[in-house]
Amino acid sequence: MLEQHAVAVRDGRIEAVLPAQQAAVRFPGYQELELKNHVLMPGLVNAHTHAAMSLLRGLADDLPLMRWLEEHIWPAEAKHVSREFVRDGTLVACAEMIRGGITCFNDMYFYPDASLEAALAAGLRSAQGMIVIEFPSAYAADAADYLRRGLEVRDRHRDEPLASFCLAPHAPYTVSDASLKQVATLAAELDVPVHIHLHETQDEIDRSLAEHGVRPLERLASFGLVGPGLVAVHAVHLSGAEIDLLARQGASVVHCPSSNLKLASGFAPVQALLKKGVNVALGTDGAASNNRLDLFQEMRTAALLAKAVGNDPQAMPAHAAVRAATLSGAKALGLEEITGSIQAGKAADLIAVDFSAPELSPCYDVVSHLVYVAGRENVSHVWVAGRLLMRDREFENPALERLDSRGQLWQNAVRKHADS
Repeated sequence: MLEQHAVAVRDGRIEAVLPAQQAAVRFPGYQELELKNHVLMPGLVNAHTHAAMSLLRGLADDLPLMRWLEEHIWPAEAKHVSREFVRDGTLVACAEMIRGGITCFNDMYFYPDASLEAALAAGLRSAQGMIVIEFPSAYAADAADYLRRGLEVRDRHRDEPLASFCLAPHAPYTVSDASLKQVATLAAELDVPVHIHLHETQDEIDRSLAEHGVRPLERLASFGLVGPGLVAVHAVHLSGAEIDLLARQGASVVHCPSSNLKLASGFAPVQALLKKGVNVALGTDGAASNNRLDLFQEMRTAALLAKAVGNDPQAMPAHAAVRAATLSGAKALGLEEITGSIQAGKAADLIAVDFSAPELSPCYDVVSHLVYVAGRENVSHVWVAGRLLMRDREFENPALERLDSRGQLWQNAVRKHADS
C-alpha cells in the first residue's frame, strides 16, 4: 500500500508511480484528477466468462449442471444465438463489468468476432476464445469449422492492442481426441493459451473414465495440453497428484466460486493449489450460471469458502484474493506484462474505489476492506489503457447507454421460446 501517491499516465501507459507532491513538480501541465478518499488499484481481470449469456440470466436456475445445459441453456442457444445476440449480450455484460471494476475479461462463446466488436465498442480489454466444440450451431458446422472461423478472427485482429486470443475447447466431454490434438498443435504453433472447462463435476470425471479409461486431466496431458498455457476453469475435483501435475507444469486454474456453489459442482481445493504454487485466478463464469459478473463478490466468496473448506482462516488471505482477481488473471492469459498491476510501463488499466461511504469507515486495513467490505457499488472510476470509461459511477462512453431496451427485446424473444 502506498499512501499519498500519484500515478502518471501518458499515451495509455503508466509513466510513473511516485509521491503526489513529487508528481506535481515532475509532471507540470498534466491534467490532474485528485481522489481524496479513494483506493486506486489495478483493474480486475475476469479470467473466465461467457459474456453474451447475460441475455440468458435467470432463465433456468437451481438445477445441476447437465440438466441446466441439456434441458434449458443449449436449446435456448440453438434457437436464439446469432451474431446480433452475441454483440448485444456482450455489450450488456461489458456495462455490468465496467460498473464492477473489471477492465479485462476472458470470453468463451460463439461468434468471437461479435464479442470482440462489443468489447472494443465498450473500451474493454478482452481475451477472445476461439471456441471448439463438436456439435453444430448457427455459428459453425463442426469442430474444424469452429477452429477455422476462430483463427480467421484472430488473424484479422491480432494487432488490436485491446485484444488477445485463446484456443477454447469447450470441455473434455464435448471435444474429441482428434480436435484436442489439433488444439495442442495450434497452441504450440501460435503460442496462445488453451482455455477449457476442466474437472468441473464428478459426473464429468466418471464419464471420462467410462469413455476414455482415464480422468480428463490425464487425457489432456497425453496430448501435451498440460503446461504453462493451460487455463483450467473450475478444477473442482482434483487429486493430490493432479494438483502436483498442474503445479509442476506451470498451469493456471480459474476459480469460479459462485458458479460452483450455485450449480452444486463442489468445492475447489484452493488452499492446496495455492500451497503448491499453482497460479489461481478468479472468474465469474456466465451470468446465466452465477448470476452476476461481479469480481468483488468472487473475491469475498473465494476467500471465505477457502477458509471453511480448509478449516484454516489463512487458507486464502485478503492479499491472495486481490492478487487472484488482478495479476494472477493477467498471468493466466499471458498478459502479465501488460496489465494486472500498477507498474511503470504497463497499460493504465486502473479503477478507483471510493472509501468515503459509511460502510467503509473506519478502515484499519485497506486490502481487507477491498475483499470483505467493499462491493462493486463502491467503484467510482474505471480506466482502460488510460481511457476513462466511468467517472463518479457515470459512463463516459455513449455505446454503454440505453442498453435496457436491447435487453428487453431479447428477453421477450427468449421468454416466448421458453414458454412455448
